[in-house]
Amino acid sequence: MKSGPGNVARGAPQQVRIIGGQWKRTPLPVPPGDGLRPTPDRVRETLFNWLGQDLNGMQCLDAFAGSGALGFEAASRGAARVLMLEHAAPAVRQLRANQAKLGASQIEIVQADTRRLITTLSPGAFDVVFLDPPFASGWLNDLLAPAARLLAPGGVIYAESDIALEDDALAALDLVCVRRAKAGAVHYHLLESIPKT
Repeated sequence: MKSGPGNVARGAPQQVRIIGGQWKRTPLPVPPGDGLRPTPDRVRETLFNWLGQDLNGMQCLDAFAGSGALGFEAASRGAARVLMLEHAAPAVRQLRANQAKLGASQIEIVQADTRRLITTLSPGAFDVVFLDPPFASGWLNDLLAPAARLLAPGGVIYAESDIALEDDALAALDLVCVRRAKAGAVHYHLLESIPKT
């Protein structure tokens, strides 16, 4: 998770720790002072309980990679490919250093503006889309439709937000929330496409 522009998260950890899979307990540095707010361990633990501990063979998109906590966790748990998108150069440098440290060849890191690039990615290409835009940016609602287009059959979107997503608004995008929870100021959701009849 990233905080909003100019909003450096106070007390944010200077590293994240992978909590499951082949790199369990491996600490990964986070660049200081870049406004990064990594998804907390307890939220990641809940998320991967929802997804299932084994992501073997899955295609994943970490759309606002930041610290890479979600994408590295997915790769640790067997994802076949994790595409990480991140705009900030210091974060990208650290993501690449962490990728090299782990020897994570299944991870691809692209420095890009996610809001532009997400509309150009291939439809149906991903089993899991991690959608964690800068906190309180208001970007999430505009990104749900392009993210949904990227889902393979049976795929899911994990979405973090400063507000709870409304079921009616999701239904208008042919999405349904199958799991939701809250940790502090963070609302997090697991979304699925509504099957076409």
